[in-house]
Order: sequence, then C-alpha cells, then structure tokens
Amino acid sequence: MSAHDDILALGKRIGQSIIGQEAMVERLLLGLLADGHLLVEGLPGLAKTRAIKSLAKNLDAELSRIQFTPDLLPSDITGSEVYFSEGGKGEFKFQEGPVFANLILADEINRAPAKVQSALLEAMEERQVTVGGKSHPLPDLFLVMATQNPIEQEGTYPLPEAQLDRFLMHVQVGYPDQKSEAAIVRLNRAEENEAKSGGAKKPVEKLAQKAVFDARAEIGKVTVSEAVETYMVALVFATRYPAKLDADLAKWLQVGASPRGAIGLDRVSRSYAWLRGRDYVTPDDVKAIVHDVFRHRLILSYEAHAGGITADQAIDRVVERVAVA
Repeated sequence: MSAHDDILALGKRIGQSIIGQEAMVERLLLGLLADGHLLVEGLPGLAKTRAIKSLAKNLDAELSRIQFTPDLLPSDITGSEVYFSEGGKGEFKFQEGPVFANLILADEINRAPAKVQSALLEAMEERQVTVGGKSHPLPDLFLVMATQNPIEQEGTYPLPEAQLDRFLMHVQVGYPDQKSEAAIVRLNRAEENEAKSGGAKKPVEKLAQKAVFDARAEIGKVTVSEAVETYMVALVFATRYPAKLDADLAKWLQVGASPRGAIGLDRVSRSYAWLRGRDYVTPDDVKAIVHDVFRHRLILSYEAHAGGITADQAIDRVVERVAVA
C-alpha cells in the first residue's frame, strides 16, 4: 500500500471508534501529517481523549497522558536529574518525564499555572528538553494534543496569546447529531459486553511510523501556486490591517495573525490537499482549514466581546472580503 492509502486506512480505523466527530479525527490526522500540535476545545464527553488514544492504538507510537492540575510541577512533565548511589559512588542521572513519548495528551492544559504550561510549550517548539545544562532530544514523531474545557473557568490559567500561537490548530468540538448519539450508545454497550465476557481481544495491526514520515515527504512535494500563496498572505494581512477591507472588522480585531499563521496555512492546506489525493493546493483547501489555523491567533477587541462577536465570525468576514487572486 502507498503512504496515502495507509493514512486513509488509519483515519478510517480511528473513525470506527470515534462516532460523529469526523472533523476532529480529520484535524488529528492533519496535525500528524503537518507535524504540528493541536489545541482541542470542547465540552466533557466529546471523545477528545478517546480520539488520541485511538490514534495511539492504531499507530506504532507511545502515548503519554498528562493530567494538568494546579499542583503540577515542570519536572513532572520534562523529567529531572535523580541521584543514584551504587558501590559507594553516586551520580546524577536524567530520568525522562512523560513528554518523551510520541503522542502527548495534555488533558485540561489550562488547569496548571504558566510555568508548567511553558515547560510543555518549550518542548513543543524546540523539540528538546534541557535539564541540568544538558539537552535531551524528543522523538522524531512527536505530537501534542492539548485539551481545554470551555466551561468551569474558575481556578484555571488561560494560555497567553503568545503561547497559543505555538499550536498549529485550535480545533473546536461540538455535540454529535441524534443518529450518531444513538450509534455511540450502541458502541459503548458493545464494548462493555465485550469487556465483561473476558474473551481474547483481536490483535490490532499498527501502522509503522515510517508511513507517516513517507506521507510527510510526499506532502513536501505538494505544489502551491503563486496565486494561492498570494491568497494565503492576503488572508493573514487582512487580520492585521482590517480597516483596509471592512469597517466592522477594524472594530472587531485588535491583533491579527502572526507569521506562524501564514506558515500554518501553508502546511495544513498542503496536508489537506494531499489527503484528498491532489498534489496541488486550491483556494478551497485554504478556506476549509483557515478557521482552525486562525481561531487562536486573533485577539478580539473589547467592542467585539461586548457585541458577542466570535473569532469564527471575524474569520468568516475576512474570507468573505478577501478575493482569490
């Protein structure tokens, strides 16, 4: 099988246990292919944790789940120097923390204070951990999926905008439809009955990490025309200088997308086009993923918040006003 077939099959297997959340599963694959990290926001019980567990189950990769709490320390994530004594001699050895896995589930990241959040975000950006003056590289396949709950904001520490910018995408997860909800109940019932029966579980054929690296190599060859590139940059600049396009946008947007926004548009749109079997990017590919790439990079004004304007509504207006070259 080709790398494209392997990745499509991986997505299909994940989708079998994540019902009604096709968009989240696709964004998880896009993050894996684009070699970026995801911030996933949704109410409890919407299969956020289940999604990355399903990815780890079907991919030859190690998963670490870190539950962020107010008393968590940076060393609980990165690891620390531990003193070992043997034969009358003692030395410090580095004990790796959970961040050294391939897939990291940072559950409720906004429950921990800034110093703990920054320990994880540094690892995301630098792809290494420095402890005791020594740098320890992280695995080549490294994906962080951080979750946060949009309710129960008491006792939380919202991520600063500069740290949010390090996430490739901000994915919002909603409720499934009625048909999917019924299917979820049936799936849960079947899994409970299977667990109680005590029967031997079927071995899961895991996809090798090489397939992901091969897919990334192919995505690197996906063509972005000058017109599409110009369109991407125009979208970014529209968030920075909104007064040139729309009076309402000028009132809504306080700070626009950073250069990481343009880089993110390029990486994710190429991955999106590749998933659909094309070796070139179209403006529709950019439009399909622009909300996930821009959502966390815009700072709305007080007037926008007072008027109930969301980041998605501002992005809708940007897409509406920016013409395709």
